[in-house]
Amino acid sequence: MTSRGRTGPGKGLLAGCVAVLLVTVLNGCDGRAWNAPYPASEANSNTLYSSFSERPKHLDPARSYAANEYAFIGQIYEPPLQYHFLKRPYQLVPLAAEQVPEPQFFDQAGNPLPADAAADQVAFSEYQIEIKPGMRYQPHPALAKDDSGAYRYHHLSEDDIEGINTLADFPHTGTREATAEDFIYQIKRLANPRLHSPIASIMSEYIVGFAEFSRALAAEEESTGFIDLRTRPMAGVTQLDRYRFKIRLHGKYPQFTYWLAMTFFAPMPWEADLFYSQPGLDRRNINLNWYPIGTGPFMLTENNPNLRMVLSRNPNFHGESYPSEGEPEDHDNGMLADAGKPLPLVDKAVYSLEQEVIPRWNKFLQGYYDTSGINSDSFDQAVRFGAGGEASLTEEMQERHIQLATAVETSIFYLGFNMADPVIGGDSEENRYLRQAISIAVNFEEFISIFLNGRGVVAHSPLPPGIFGSRLGPEGINPVVYDLVNGKPKRKSLDEARALLAKAGYPNGKSIRTGRPLVLNYESASAGPDSKAQLNWMRKQFKKLGIQLVIRATDYNRFQEKLRTGTGQLFMFGWNADYPDPENFLFLLYGPNGKVEHAGENAVNYNNPEFNALFDQMKNMENSPERQRIIDRMVDILRHDAPWIWGFYPKAFSLYHDWYGNVKPNLMANNTLKYKRIDPATRVARQQAWNPPVIAPLVLFLLFLLASGVPAVLVYRRHERSAAR
Repeated sequence: MTSRGRTGPGKGLLAGCVAVLLVTVLNGCDGRAWNAPYPASEANSNTLYSSFSERPKHLDPARSYAANEYAFIGQIYEPPLQYHFLKRPYQLVPLAAEQVPEPQFFDQAGNPLPADAAADQVAFSEYQIEIKPGMRYQPHPALAKDDSGAYRYHHLSEDDIEGINTLADFPHTGTREATAEDFIYQIKRLANPRLHSPIASIMSEYIVGFAEFSRALAAEEESTGFIDLRTRPMAGVTQLDRYRFKIRLHGKYPQFTYWLAMTFFAPMPWEADLFYSQPGLDRRNINLNWYPIGTGPFMLTENNPNLRMVLSRNPNFHGESYPSEGEPEDHDNGMLADAGKPLPLVDKAVYSLEQEVIPRWNKFLQGYYDTSGINSDSFDQAVRFGAGGEASLTEEMQERHIQLATAVETSIFYLGFNMADPVIGGDSEENRYLRQAISIAVNFEEFISIFLNGRGVVAHSPLPPGIFGSRLGPEGINPVVYDLVNGKPKRKSLDEARALLAKAGYPNGKSIRTGRPLVLNYESASAGPDSKAQLNWMRKQFKKLGIQLVIRATDYNRFQEKLRTGTGQLFMFGWNADYPDPENFLFLLYGPNGKVEHAGENAVNYNNPEFNALFDQMKNMENSPERQRIIDRMVDILRHDAPWIWGFYPKAFSLYHDWYGNVKPNLMANNTLKYKRIDPATRVARQQAWNPPVIAPLVLFLLFLLASGVPAVLVYRRHERSAAR
C-alpha cells in the first residue's frame, strides 16, 4: 500500500521546476531588475553608483596627489577655498574660509606696501584666513571621549586592539569643531619629512620657516611614534584666534591662493595624528591612508579596495547650498534647477572595483552605473563625428536617453627636444630649422584621429583653452607650423618642411658634412596596447623627411633617469595643471627649472634669456592686458625656438544617464560629488526595461529536465503498482 503523504519523483521534479520559475518571476517584481547587482533595499535609494579600477594609495591629504585619490578625499576634506562649480573661467570661492583672502605686502623692514606693489619691492606676503565656525568633523574614534571627558582610544595596548580589524570595530566615536589650530597643524604635517609630502619642496620656498621646521623634524628622525606638532612653532604660520590664522610667504606669490583650494591645506585634528600613530594599528591598515577624517559632506564608510568603496553623507556636515548663479547658458541647460538647495544632493556613492573595461561598459549600458568614460573599443558604439568634426551620440545611445559631456582638459602632451643635446638642441639657427621642420612633419591631427578617436585638440602653444593667456581663433595659430586658410589653421606642406631641413644642413635627411643619413633617438616608456602602433607611426613621421628614428624602449624608471641626466634626444611627455594659471605651464620652459642642471620640471632643458626674463616679470602679475601682452611675446619666442612640438590637449568624453543630473565638466574642482543629483525612480524603470528576465532558455532547460525524468517516473509507477499488488 502507498501512503497519501508520500510524494513520488514525478511530483517532486514538477514542484522543483515550478519553484525555480516562481523565484525567477518574483525576483523581477521586487522593484528592481532581475540581474541587479545591488541589494533590493537600495533599489530606490538616493545613491550614486560608479566604479574605480585601482586602489587609491594615499588618502592622507598631506600625501595624496593623484586623480584617483582626489576622487575620494575631495569629497571628505575641506580646504579654505574651492572652485565655483559653474562659472568659467575658473573662479575661486570660499569653502572652509569665510572669504577668499587678499594678500598684504611688506618690504624687508616690515613696512606695508600697496596692493599693486611690484614683485621686486615685496619681501613678504601675508594671507589672513578666517574659517567658518560650526564645522564639525565626521564621527571618528580618535575624537571619542568617556564620561569624564578623557579620550577613549588614545592609549591603546595590544590587548585593546585584539579583534580590531577596521575602523568600524571601535564601538565609540566622537566629534568636535574644526578650528584655526587644525589648519595650522596640517601645514606643519606638510613639512614633516616622514610624510614625504609632494608639495613640501615648493612650500619650503615660500612659507616662512617651513624649511627650518622640516630640518628640525628631520634631526629627530630616530624618534618614533607620535610627534605633537602643536608644540613646535613655524615662524610663518600664526594663530590669531579660534577661527583666524595667517600665513606669511617670502616675496609675492599670487598663485598661493590656488594651493589653498587643494586638500593639502584642509584641517587635520591632532587627535587623529595621535590615534593613528599607536602601535599595531598601521599593521591593520588603520591609518590616514585608509581612513580619512574630514569636515566635508561625505565620509568613507567602507574601504574594501578589492570589492568596493562607499562614501556616505556625513551626519555632522555643517551645510552648504547649491550655487544660485553661473554662466548664461546654465539656466537653459537646467544647471540652476537646484539653486539654493542644501548639499549634498545624494545620500551615498558606491564605487565598485572594475579592473576590466568590458564589464564596466556593459554595466553602464544596463543602467547599473550612472556615468561612464568611453574606452577605445566602445567609442564607435557610442560616438560619431559629423562632417564638421562635431561629436554626437549614436542612435543606440540616444534611444537609451544617454547624454554626452565633453571638455578640453587643462593638460598638454608634447614631443620634447632635449635642448642640451648637440644634434637636436641648442640655440643655433641650423638646429632651430631642424626642430621647426620636424614640427611640421609630425602630424598630430593624424595622431589624434588614429589613436585617440578624435579626443584631442591640436596644441599651438603650451597654454590649453581656459587658461589665461591662451589665444583662440586665428590669433592663436602657430605660424611656424600652420598657415591661415579661410580663417582656419592648415599645416604647412612637407615641401616647406624639407626646405627648412635643407637650411638646417640635412637636405633629404642627409648631412651635408658627412653625407650620412640623420639618425635621431626616441626615448619610449610606453607599455599600453597601442604602444607598438604608436611607435611605428612616429617612425613614419620622421621618415617623411628622410630622418631615421631609432626607438629606445625602456621602463619608466630608466626613462626618468635619461631625463634627469639629459642623455635622451626626443620623447613624449605631458603635464596636467595644478591650478588654472599660465605660470603653471610656462614654468615648464623656464631656464632655472631645467631638469639636468636644476632637477626641475623643464624636462627639455630649454634656456632662453629673454623668455626667462619675461617669465620672471609675468609669473607674479595679476591677470591683465599687460600680462597678456607679455605672455603673447613669450609664446612667440617658444614657437620660433620650437623646444617642443606642441602636441595636443586631451579632450575628455564622458557619458551619463538622464537620471544623473547637474553634469558640467569642471577640470579643476575635485569636490563635485556634492552637486550631483539622482532620480532613483527613473533609474529603476530604465533598469527593468533594459534587463528583462530571459526565461525562454530556462523554460527549455526545465522541459529537458522533465523529459529526462519521464523514464524514471514510469519505472517508479510500475514499481508502486507492483508493491501494491
